[in-house]
Order: sequence, then C-alpha cells, then structure tokens
Amino acid sequence: MKAGGHADPPSEVLAEAAAAFGMLASPARLHLMWALSQAESDVTHLADRVGGALPAVSQHLAKLKLAGLVRSRREGRRQVYYVDDPDVVTLVRVMIGQMATRSRPAGASGVPRMRLRRTGG
Repeated sequence: MKAGGHADPPSEVLAEAAAAFGMLASPARLHLMWALSQAESDVTHLADRVGGALPAVSQHLAKLKLAGLVRSRREGRRQVYYVDDPDVVTLVRVMIGQMATRSRPAGASGVPRMRLRRTGG
C-alpha cells in the first residue's frame, strides 16, 4: 500500500491506461472525443464538426473504438458513434476544461497564457 491507502496498479493496467491516454494524445482524436462527450454522432457530422476529411475521421474513430474509448451502433445505413462510459466523458471534459481555463489571457484569470503544441496524429 502507498500513501492514501491505495495499492499501485499492476503493470498491465498501467500499460492499458498509457495506451488509452496515447489515443487521446492526438488533437484530432481528442476533438472527436470532446464532440462525442457532448452527443452521439455519425462520421459525416463529426467530420464537419471537427473540420476533418471523412477518411481520416473514420480512421481516428476506428482507433478509438479499438481502444474501447468509443462505441458504435448501426442505424439504417449510418454508423452512430458514442461514448457510453461516464468516467471517460468526465475525464475528457475535465482535462479540456482545465486547459481552457489555463489558456485564458492573464488579464482574464491572472494565470499566464499557455499554448498546446500540435503533434502528429
């Protein structure tokens, strides 16, 4: 047991969590997760919302789905994507909310402005 009464997680759990965070390390995939934390959507509407090409958005969604972060269901000819884990929704919303708060101009919050670097996705 460590401080606070919680045992360290097994290495397999840490590896799985790191892989999930790795999926969220792409700005494009994080934007998709943000959009899906607001409401379920099909790939066409998601591509329009995030400003991505349909094939690229499809590939990102496939990766998120394989990682277990996103699920989908068929509605007629459409594939509808959604996040059904409230903890994942909370994680995405809290992280983006924190970064948005920290990136406000110093005059607005007293906190220096931070910029996120763009990385390849």
